[in-house]
Amino acid sequence: MSDVLEGRCLCGAVKIRVEGAHDPRAGACHCRMCQRWTGGLFLCFEADAEAVTVEGPVTRYHSSAFAERAFCSTCGSHLWMRDVEENGAPYDLMPGLFDAALDWPLRSEIYADRAMASVRLEGGHKRATRDEWEAQNPFIDGDV
Repeated sequence: MSDVLEGRCLCGAVKIRVEGAHDPRAGACHCRMCQRWTGGLFLCFEADAEAVTVEGPVTRYHSSAFAERAFCSTCGSHLWMRDVEENGAPYDLMPGLFDAALDWPLRSEIYADRAMASVRLEGGHKRATRDEWEAQNPFIDGDV
């Protein structure tokens, strides 16, 4: 999809504009790293790198050998996770930053067998367990 999306962090210091290709469905992750980062579960949607414009104070944290997680330097709002090994990698943006994402369906769920009891998801979306996901993605160091 290529509608224009405008999002912002909690304090408004960081503004993100998506003007181009993106997937208007959320994906969920229940790995321990995402649980620690979000307090429960990680939700994201993918947008092509060339479609994303970011303004404001952003801090990037290399959370693994292959990925960075970014947050607003002022209020701490989570902004994205992104592969740093792949040049021009898409952004996995936090849907809660964008008002347009309020009605988006859930696309998929990974580490579904690791979900905290309080955030188990229902529905007919695609699911993968820890073993299934890590078998398909051998570069992942495991559920840390």
